[in-house]
This record gives sequence, C-alpha cells and structure tokens, in this order.
Amino acid sequence: MTIGHNSTNYGGIEGAHLRQYIEKAEQLNLEKQGIADDIKEVFAEARSQGFDTKIMRQVIKIRKKDAADREEEETLMDIYMHALGMLPLEQAIEDTKND
Repeated sequence: MTIGHNSTNYGGIEGAHLRQYIEKAEQLNLEKQGIADDIKEVFAEARSQGFDTKIMRQVIKIRKKDAADREEEETLMDIYMHALGMLPLEQAIEDTKND
C-alpha cells in the first residue's frame, strides 16, 4: 500500500473516492466560514446604525417558522407569562375575554 496514492484500497475503502468526499466537505466548510463572516459583517453594520442585533436575530428565528407554529408558541408564551405574573393584570383580563 502506498500512502498518498489515489488508488489506495484498504479494507474495502477506495482512497480516491474517500478523498473526493473529504475535499468536498473541506471546500464546503471554507464556504460556510466565508458566509458566517459575511453575516457577522451585516450584524456589525446594523449595530453601527443603532439596531439591536440580539432582537434582529430573534426576528430572523421567528421568520423561519410557519405561521401556525409561531402562533402556537406565542399563545403558550402568553399562558406561561400570565401564570408567572409577568404580564399586567389588564392584559390578562383582556386575553381571557378574547378566549
């Protein structure tokens, strides 16, 4: 067996075939890092313009969800916050009228 040779076959594994997958994964990781760097730049620019990037990230997370999932989460959040006394009494009364 020759180390580094493209036609190496060891234990039923063809080295050239494996190398293609590894090199493709490495290339995709480089591209992924480049995209991550671009995203960081976008958030840095937004921050410099006075936007709250923590809230922006939350908005992006919410936008990824479909409407039904988002509505269900919001309803559960309201229920939990009411149960913990985190919402004003007026809001709790209004919410019970709407149910």
